[in-house]
Amino acid sequence: MSLDARRITHAYDDDNGDGNGRGVADGGTGPAPVFRDVSLSVDRGDVVAVIGPSGVGKTTLLRLLGLFAEPDEGSVAVDGTDAWAAGERDRLALRRQVGVVFQEANLFDASVGRNVEYGLRVRRGWRERLRDELRGLVGDRDRPDAVREALDVVGLADYVDQDAGSLSGGEAQRVAFARALAYDPNYLLLDEPTSDLDPRNTAVIEAAVADASNRDIGTVVATHDMNQARRVADRVAVLLGDGLVEVGPTDRVFEDPRDDRTRKFISGELVY
Repeated sequence: MSLDARRITHAYDDDNGDGNGRGVADGGTGPAPVFRDVSLSVDRGDVVAVIGPSGVGKTTLLRLLGLFAEPDEGSVAVDGTDAWAAGERDRLALRRQVGVVFQEANLFDASVGRNVEYGLRVRRGWRERLRDELRGLVGDRDRPDAVREALDVVGLADYVDQDAGSLSGGEAQRVAFARALAYDPNYLLLDEPTSDLDPRNTAVIEAAVADASNRDIGTVVATHDMNQARRVADRVAVLLGDGLVEVGPTDRVFEDPRDDRTRKFISGELVY
């Protein structure tokens, strides 16, 4: 069981004006692809860190893995099913297996518990959502256990009824992580999840990544922090230039890289 990008090529611009969403990768006149022929796989329970300089395409790669956009070339498969060869309904079901935590928490103006519960609600059928809303109107709706369990993972179980607007930035990011974890996805994509956090909140998020792995959730972490990659990842993928130059076990990539570009990037010799 795995989430797989298979030889994908993609440009930043999803639509070059001709309406088919394609760029130069298939003969259009749009911008050059941000990366070419990239293949990356994450197994259930595996943690893969994607490292590379700013602007190299780490976020774009996560967007493609999360099925937010179709690659110009290649395919993305969820547990063996090619997402973009599937019908829209089936693709939506595949997308619901993938949770995403962005660099910004983007919480709603509601309680912490309601924010975390949102992920559960949108993944239910409309009949279930309507039933929940009607029960809530008459004061007969219990908060799902998954909400409290997810908040407990990030150390915020006591904040369930607190206004999300009162949280610090680090606490808000922990709530965003809990929101993605609550509906028990098969895969998690984390885009620079601790880039603006203090050491305490960073440590909590990293512990939550380990908890997700123990739950057999496959995780891809895009990060500028190479020390973080060493701490949390089973494997590291190095994105440089217009593609992945190396993918391998974390210790081996950092201590004995096979590609000289990896060595130079890690040592700071290769500056972008």
